[in-house]
Amino acid sequence: MKLTTYLRGTTPRLALVDGDDLIDLHDAQPGVPADLRQALKAGVDLHAAARQALADKPRRIPRTSVKLAPLVPEPGKIVCLGLNYFDHAKEGGRDKPEYPWFFFRAASSLIAHGEAGQVPRVSGKFDYEAELAVVIGQRVPRHTKQAQALQYVFGYSCFNDMSVRDYQKRTPQWTIGKNFDATGAFGPVLVTADELPPGATGLRIQGRLNGQVMQDADTSDMIFSVTETIELLADVLTLEPGDVIVMGTPAGVGQARTPPVWMKPGDSFEVEIERVGLLSNPIEAQRA
Repeated sequence: MKLTTYLRGTTPRLALVDGDDLIDLHDAQPGVPADLRQALKAGVDLHAAARQALADKPRRIPRTSVKLAPLVPEPGKIVCLGLNYFDHAKEGGRDKPEYPWFFFRAASSLIAHGEAGQVPRVSGKFDYEAELAVVIGQRVPRHTKQAQALQYVFGYSCFNDMSVRDYQKRTPQWTIGKNFDATGAFGPVLVTADELPPGATGLRIQGRLNGQVMQDADTSDMIFSVTETIELLADVLTLEPGDVIVMGTPAGVGQARTPPVWMKPGDSFEVEIERVGLLSNPIEAQRA
């Protein structure tokens, strides 16, 4: 099953993706909250709701006729991993981390598929990072182990963890360079976990700048897998429905190149993950 979030006016709405059409799940099944996070928090069986919606032959919305929103518009938590691919750690001059380099993103930084990432007025060192995003479907109990971790994962999506590198390096903790407005591209669809290999392993992931392949790897190359990441986070905090984990980027980022490659207004960047989807965003200057 594939889901997305689109805008009706300015309000995000949860929709089932069926070919080239969308089916608004709340319209089709009024008991389903119109927001993905709220639907997950309410414990709605979205698979069953989708099957019933299809059987009822509801009104269809052409995908090309709507503007999308970030897949989870306001996650409770967005937990990101740095240096989670061997080659990316190496290109940054670091050894394999013994523990994930966790940092947080704010919901205010998120943008949708097709929405412009914005080069900040205060910096030109604007980089790309193609990543796999994990959406939590059920509350994860503290100290959950790897063997149980995947039962709490609802699905997977694409993410571009756009980074302002000089600000990222101003402090030993990366948060400030990872939370500029309009730098966290998320979507366009969520593919439910049952449609993919366990932990979304063995999937090709690419990042392309203006059509040129800059990053090309496999999700099996991650240092810390989805299951291990959930276990380590569960030692510390409670993951809740609608929380998002962004699993780190492969080698090939702009700052590691000679000379460095920075995104600039007029560029476009694509994140494509096999069997998950294609996330594309133009790049523009920060708006007034």
